[in-house]
Amino acid sequence: MNKNSSNIMALAPNTSNKRETVCIFGTGDFGRALGHKMIQSGYPVVFGSRSTQISSLIPKGAEVLSHAEAAQKAAIIIIAIQRQHYNFLTSLTEILHGKVLVDVSNNLKINEHPESNAEYLAQLMPGAKVVKAFNTVSAWALQSGTLDASRQVFVCGDDMEAKQMVMNIVRALGLTPLDQGSLLAAQEIENYPLQLFPMWKFPILLSFGLASFFFFYCLIRNVIYPYVYENKDFSFFIAISIPNRICPILALILLALVYLPGVLAAIIQLYRGTKYHRFPDWLDKWMLCRKQLGLVALAFASLHVLYTLVIPIRYFVRWRMSSHIISQVLNNKTEPLNTTNAWLSDSYLALGILGFFLFVLLGITSLPSVSNNVNWREFRFVQSKLGYLTLILCTAHTLAYGGKRFLSPSSYRWYLPNAYMLSLIIPCMVLVVKFVLIFPCLDKPLTRIRQGWERNPQYSEQSHYIINKSAV
Repeated sequence: MNKNSSNIMALAPNTSNKRETVCIFGTGDFGRALGHKMIQSGYPVVFGSRSTQISSLIPKGAEVLSHAEAAQKAAIIIIAIQRQHYNFLTSLTEILHGKVLVDVSNNLKINEHPESNAEYLAQLMPGAKVVKAFNTVSAWALQSGTLDASRQVFVCGDDMEAKQMVMNIVRALGLTPLDQGSLLAAQEIENYPLQLFPMWKFPILLSFGLASFFFFYCLIRNVIYPYVYENKDFSFFIAISIPNRICPILALILLALVYLPGVLAAIIQLYRGTKYHRFPDWLDKWMLCRKQLGLVALAFASLHVLYTLVIPIRYFVRWRMSSHIISQVLNNKTEPLNTTNAWLSDSYLALGILGFFLFVLLGITSLPSVSNNVNWREFRFVQSKLGYLTLILCTAHTLAYGGKRFLSPSSYRWYLPNAYMLSLIIPCMVLVVKFVLIFPCLDKPLTRIRQGWERNPQYSEQSHYIINKSAV
């Protein structure tokens, strides 16, 4: 009898787990989408609106009351209205006292106001507990089930209990809350959705600058020079030939620029004899965008592969091959196999294939879904060890492509070397310096410095004092 009754009790609904009522001020797109998602997650939702008439747009199961009546029904109130309409909340000061107010608003410009919207709300309602959240989630993301958008929700607030209540709601909606600390972080959180690819700006601008430089460089050597001295029109090179020269050049240079800041950081640490000192700002920013530099480099390498695959079907290539064959037939002369050129050609292709394979592997491991599933040692092995191996293979691929043409006077048109020769400067510098840094006489002290050893502790203490003083 007891056993059966216990089973019946287990199947009965647990009323103690009933979720608390949530009030939403505002029936706009975001307010309705958030309310619909909350109702799906089991939260009773009441909307506070100027008009209490039920609209077909209001999620089924939600109540629509006046702001005062709706606020009295819930301890958590989501303010889904714009900052310029906050003033009406002052008439509800007594009702909202002690309530948790969740500010979800954003601005139109970065740092549009001296204080964040959440801090402004806290000033208007000093008796309420203000929490900033949900401003990085769009109405579309909530309507699509958060499957096709970011699941992270930044949360900040001065009251720990109120912040925890909001974070519990975030989890219940199937999202991931990230505690950003006190309400002072609200300004940064509100600026985040307004930033347009902040970490991609430098890589894209750098790529555009390098692409423009090498485009005009190749245009001068491969189009203008033949037209001036040989009266040949090779303007059609602009479509495929020149891009197929630019893409591998940019891929190699950008890949080298991924590892150059690490080499510079090692030199700076060896010079200072400590790791407890900030790098220059330009180096800090450079190191932060290395992932983006690598992905842009991979994009150019992929374009190079595609351009190379279409070479056999180009009209110019087919015309040149048929002309060469006809010339041999008319002259009754067959060129013998040059094993040296055969070795260079096969080596060049093999190095390119292996380099591109590792390039793709580096790109895959940089994806968050992959990097989150490997430990730090595995990630460092792929990005560092295999990364340098990729740089070596791609540099060797370019060297094999050059072959004997490095010493050929005909390669220097208007005293300008081939573009691929310029692309080897930075990669070779990085590899030479890295090779020097792995010598035990430099590697051992560098490893000790990165483990906390200091050659001059007084210098470190002075730098700590300067940093702490500037922070105050």
